[in-house]
Amino acid sequence: MFRLLISPKFVGFKNGLKRSRSKIKIKVLTLTGTGILFWLALFFLSCRVLIYFSSQEIIGDILARHLLAMALLIFFSLLIFSHIITALSNLYISQDLELCHSSPARLTEIFLSRSFYTVIDSSWMLLVFGLPVMMAYGFVYHAGLDYYLSLIHVSFPLIIIAASLGIMLIMVLVRFFPAQRARDIIMFLSLILIVILYLLFRFLRPERLVNPETFISVAQYLGALKAPDSPYLPSHWATEILWARLIKYTGGHVLNHLLLWSTAFALVVIDIWMAGLIYFDGFSRAQEAKRRSRTGRKILERIVSVITRPLGPDMTSLIAKDVRTFFRDNSQWSQLLLLGALVVVYLYNFSVLPLERSPIRSIYLQNALSFLNIGLAGFVISALSVRFIFPAVSSEGQAFWIILSSPLSPRRFLWSKFLAYLLPMLVLAEMLIIYTNYLLKVTPFMMALSSVTIFFLVFGIVALGVGLGAVYPNFRHENIAQVATGFGGLIYMIISSVFIALVIMLEAGPVYTILSTHFRGEEITHLQWIWIVGSFIMVIFLNIFAVQRPMAAGLKAINGYEG
Repeated sequence: MFRLLISPKFVGFKNGLKRSRSKIKIKVLTLTGTGILFWLALFFLSCRVLIYFSSQEIIGDILARHLLAMALLIFFSLLIFSHIITALSNLYISQDLELCHSSPARLTEIFLSRSFYTVIDSSWMLLVFGLPVMMAYGFVYHAGLDYYLSLIHVSFPLIIIAASLGIMLIMVLVRFFPAQRARDIIMFLSLILIVILYLLFRFLRPERLVNPETFISVAQYLGALKAPDSPYLPSHWATEILWARLIKYTGGHVLNHLLLWSTAFALVVIDIWMAGLIYFDGFSRAQEAKRRSRTGRKILERIVSVITRPLGPDMTSLIAKDVRTFFRDNSQWSQLLLLGALVVVYLYNFSVLPLERSPIRSIYLQNALSFLNIGLAGFVISALSVRFIFPAVSSEGQAFWIILSSPLSPRRFLWSKFLAYLLPMLVLAEMLIIYTNYLLKVTPFMMALSSVTIFFLVFGIVALGVGLGAVYPNFRHENIAQVATGFGGLIYMIISSVFIALVIMLEAGPVYTILSTHFRGEEITHLQWIWIVGSFIMVIFLNIFAVQRPMAAGLKAINGYEG
């Protein structure tokens, strides 16, 4: 029966592959090539960092091991939270759960099948993005086959432990808070994540790693570099195993292997035992109706009507509907707490930079960091867009046929989605750039350049989210969060990252020329001016292309949609 319960996932994947064969081969090859380039870029960047670490005497290997421990700890923490969010849908809110519970299958089989879905949905994207970093370690340290086998061997128990902890927590929460009262649950989970992010960030204490002068001796400094490790964390056990393979340590790590797998199996058994006690009670409580609050509804509608008044009644109505839907779906608006935590951590990073202790002249370093911050802020906006903007078209759900049959044209439908998200993203992006530049005390030129660049970058990032969201829609989703974790979400993150990188590369040379000549008191030559102006013109055309092409592709996809 368990095999029958999990078969829809594999059948759906198989049918999706069959449908993809009918698509244009050039498009498939283009997307595949883009994904490979993104992997190679992440792999190359990781290699450069590790090579630099390995070139440092005494502390080089310690820094590399410290980075490996941090990477595994972050991946493990994100896996836990991802499983918490996904388990809430798969175990309690999915539309096919009533059919499963009315079948002859045992409760344990149903629970294990839904847990299997949770692991698949929550783990694959994180593994895709984490694999290039792990492969870079193997390349730089010339690891043998045993390292790659250990990497596979370690990944499975880590995923099982994270999944078991996430599922265990959601079962306990739903036992006391009905699943349909998603506001209470998700807000509680969001607060937990904020606390975890803060404690994790303070636990790592990154500002201490760049200031060895505050330590009495080298031994104390090296001891501080090891501080993030904890022998009670599964990520620590995995780090010990992988690092031993990287440095060709012949000693056995049987204890770490036993700790990983015994913890994984023990948590699975505990989850099954807890499911027998409280899972069905939680599922029954999940069927209760939920009450909605009307507090603040009139104020919200007035704000939306004032902002959208120049757009016409059709687009105004659609944007107002999207805003109401967003705030009615507690799993959506409550994630604004996570956005707040991300912004706080992002700004905190810049507030603790020890620029005064850098061997590089402060004014050079400040402006260099300001320029690199454009790409970093763009990536943050892309990460938020894949969660909020990419699912915008799919959020219409199975009622999308109403949009197609309404007097509203598909073009105005898409542009209404674009305009609904453009202003919030512009405000957030400018806030990040301006405040971080204020902390860095950059020159007026860099303040203006970074503000204008991120302004136009947001147009392309939002257009990519709306356009690709229309190309890769999922109108039959059970949870809107699943849309962002699909294949289309991965393609969006890759393409938006490439777009941001191209803009940064086009501006890097001209910005360096302008700043270097300014600091040396020299004049920019006519040839240099031609190159500078040409580069910025290319940036403008690239931004226009990033807005026009995705929206055109999304419009074509909607016009060809047959339901």
